[in-house]
Amino acid sequence: MAGTKAAALDALGAETGLAVTRFDYSGHGHSGGDFADGTITRWLEEARVVFDSTTGDQLLVGSSMGGWLALLLARQLRSEGIERVKAIVLIAPAVDMTEALMLAALNEEQRRKLDRDGYVDRLSTYSSEPDRLTKTLIEDGRNHLMFGAVIETGCPVTILQGGMDPDVPQAHAHKLAEHILHDPVTLTLIPDGDHRLSREQDLACLRAAVRRAARL
Repeated sequence: MAGTKAAALDALGAETGLAVTRFDYSGHGHSGGDFADGTITRWLEEARVVFDSTTGDQLLVGSSMGGWLALLLARQLRSEGIERVKAIVLIAPAVDMTEALMLAALNEEQRRKLDRDGYVDRLSTYSSEPDRLTKTLIEDGRNHLMFGAVIETGCPVTILQGGMDPDVPQAHAHKLAEHILHDPVTLTLIPDGDHRLSREQDLACLRAAVRRAARL
């Protein structure tokens, strides 16, 4: 929630009068906990607690794993007849990441270690500490997979995707757009953009997307 994208949206909210709620999932950013203890179920529950603390219509913004969780939250809310999500903006959304991006990237030796030890450590692009992928996270993720069925959001969806993203390839974003059949989808490809999309020109695209979604 202290990252450049979140800070840019907070500033946009102050400029336009929109209320902005920022939060980090447990094991991420400024939140306590260990990432290795996290699951999609747990992080979705945390997102729901934050959502329930708000009032009125909401615009969900999620980056990477947060993009997947934003879609899962929207689906959960719709299943309960809650219609407060009016638009969704996704940045390099890592939908089904546990299966399609994490597990799929492991070699045979890493898969055997994951099965034998319950975890496998991988070099991180964004930290000096390795990323720990747990068997629990993979298995829990299978309860939340979205590809293979129509994704219903009940609202317009905007996807911002970097063409040079090494973590979530642009084909993944196209696949997501193809699964959203009944709601308006806008996919903006930033050809030289990376995974974070945190350069000033990327933030300008994000601000413009949120303005359009909020009809400002």
